[in-house]
Amino acid sequence: MKKIIFLVCVIAFSSFNTIAQEINWVTLEEAIQLQKKEPKKIMMDAYTNWCGPCKMLDKNTFQNKDVANYVNAHFYAVKFNAEGNEEVNYNGKTFSNPSYDPAKANRRNSSHELSRYFQINAYPTIVFLDEDANLIFPLKGYKTPAQIELYLKMFKKDDHKVIDTQEKFNEYYKAFKGEFKG
Repeated sequence: MKKIIFLVCVIAFSSFNTIAQEINWVTLEEAIQLQKKEPKKIMMDAYTNWCGPCKMLDKNTFQNKDVANYVNAHFYAVKFNAEGNEEVNYNGKTFSNPSYDPAKANRRNSSHELSRYFQINAYPTIVFLDEDANLIFPLKGYKTPAQIELYLKMFKKDDHKVIDTQEKFNEYYKAFKGEFKG
């Protein structure tokens, strides 16, 4: 009987593993080092431990097969706790969170210096950086796979460089043909 239960658990776990997709997350410093070998843009998920929409973004969007495959192929993906206490070296400067309170690790805490640098004032925010790790745009709020597809492809193709008005973005949005499921 124990063997049957074990076998059912193994089958169920392996079935779940084939459905859920995994983005290859790295630190910002690792992404910048990887850019030197193979230039790609960076997509940074700025989250907090207490943020419900951040958890939904992880579960519903970042585990989506189409999103995960596209991000892994075309971006370096970074997870960044926007209220965490890690030191981050970026652009010749060390960013930290000097007002971090360990007692508030799982609820609202002080904002990390890098969060302020990247204009992060809502969670989640997906920060896009170019191949030289320069800020392209901080995209605020929860996004479904279909919603994030537009931005992933726009930034990957550098289409954002010619969109300088709301009208041009609206035209781009209307003409965009999404392919991601979910």
